[in-house]
Amino acid sequence: MPEAGSGSGRRRPARERLLAAAARRFYADGVAATGIDTITAEAGVAKMSLYNNFSSKAELVAAYLDARHEEWLGLYRARLAEADGPRAGVLAVFDAYADHAEFAYEHGFRGCGLLNAAAELPARDEGRAVVRRHKEEVEQLVAGHLAELLPERPDEARELAEHLAFLLEGSMARAGLEGDGARVRRARVLAESLLDAL
Repeated sequence: MPEAGSGSGRRRPARERLLAAAARRFYADGVAATGIDTITAEAGVAKMSLYNNFSSKAELVAAYLDARHEEWLGLYRARLAEADGPRAGVLAVFDAYADHAEFAYEHGFRGCGLLNAAAELPARDEGRAVVRRHKEEVEQLVAGHLAELLPERPDEARELAEHLAFLLEGSMARAGLEGDGARVRRARVLAESLLDAL
């Protein structure tokens, strides 16, 4: 059965279908274990269609990583829209990660898809740079909220932002190993305690 576009009744463009298939397969099976044939079969497109949209598997991987970043930003923005003030803004970052952990993944939650992919890529691969930028942006978002919360204490705000980023990343690693978002929710409680102590 063809995939419908957003309410149009038409098939989504091949690029969208390829990215959706790559997202499912890369997360479920890993980047290295997922071949082009698997992605094109799942997307329902010819191999030539893939190469008309992406010059290589590496370019497809980079597009997947960018899409994961944008997906997370969407979750964060939705949580931020409900947040009241900078303290809630910090917690919105944790909530966005918890929301991500609750998605219905084919083989269950396996942790941060960006870090999972980065672990498979060579040291100087552009994909690893994409992941690093994402993690730096997340920490900067936390730092921005803390700068609002502690305007007279910029050094403390920066140090706490780093601390919370480590707490968040550690909780995601454990959540991935344990297969659910419980550790991320626990990290949010710990973050609340740290914020309450300011």
